Amino acid sequence: MDLTVGPNFFFWDAATVRGFYQSVAAVPVARVVLGEVVCSKRLPFWQDEIPLAVESLLAAGKAVAISSLALITLKRERKQTAELLQLGLPVEINDLSALLHVPQGTPFWVGPLVNVYNEGTLRWLAQRGAVRVCLSPELPLASVAVLARTGRELGVAVEVWGHGCVPLAISGRCYHARLHDRSKDSCQFVCAEDPDGRDVQTIDQQKFLTVNGVQTLSQSTASMARQIEPLREAGVDALRLSPQIGNFAALCEGYAARLSGKVSADALALQLANHGRPLSDGFLNGAAGVTWSGSLVFRQTLSGFEQEKRLL
Repeated sequence: MDLTVGPNFFFWDAATVRGFYQSVAAVPVARVVLGEVVCSKRLPFWQDEIPLAVESLLAAGKAVAISSLALITLKRERKQTAELLQLGLPVEINDLSALLHVPQGTPFWVGPLVNVYNEGTLRWLAQRGAVRVCLSPELPLASVAVLARTGRELGVAVEVWGHGCVPLAISGRCYHARLHDRSKDSCQFVCAEDPDGRDVQTIDQQKFLTVNGVQTLSQSTASMARQIEPLREAGVDALRLSPQIGNFAALCEGYAARLSGKVSADALALQLANHGRPLSDGFLNGAAGVTWSGSLVFRQTLSGFEQEKRLL
């Protein structure tokens, strides 16, 4: 089992993007997916960084793929999607309509926003040319094991969501803009003010979800820090780590150390808890996705979450 860095969901300026991929080039991950997934309006602000990032990542020995949008609706977005193949990299589709621009038999990757819930879907994608699939984060371990076994039979590498706020939905409307009394077309790129997304609270002031432009994410950070052994036994090929603000390189190194047995599950979880969001792994085998299997308890306060250690 190895590590994949997924595409960045958030709106960062060009300098932040440049520094991020320079740091990723130096960490022990096997592959990196980059490109705009959430909103095509963001792309002109940082797209000139893509060739530089690809060059540095390839020079560092990483496999690199370019991602499609998660919701392709406009003519210019269809044109941008068609042009992805011209980069000479594998394309990771996050919207099935992107396949219209991928010739039959051309190898491609499948991102976690495409629902691959059963063997039939995986077989169809493999026949179409899929060579790598990142499963949707909400699948239970039993389903992951079946799909990983099917992937081995088909020669398709199967990844699972390893770390990051879970991508839950993409909308045609922009909540970020509406929150600031702006229309989607006149958003003034307000999502840039929240480089890790903006928390949404219930009327009881409990943090519930995270919004990122037109995207809805979980408020907790899904982490497979304590699930490495069952996922490895299930035959999973890779964990996907989703970019976030902060010392992401250290986060990647922590997961690499966990995979190699150099650190324990609890040690990694303690490191990850310092990033400020509660951890969760309940989709694999819990009663709810937000639950956490470890000894860290997240106690909510009006100002956020505090972590306390509890012996089980």
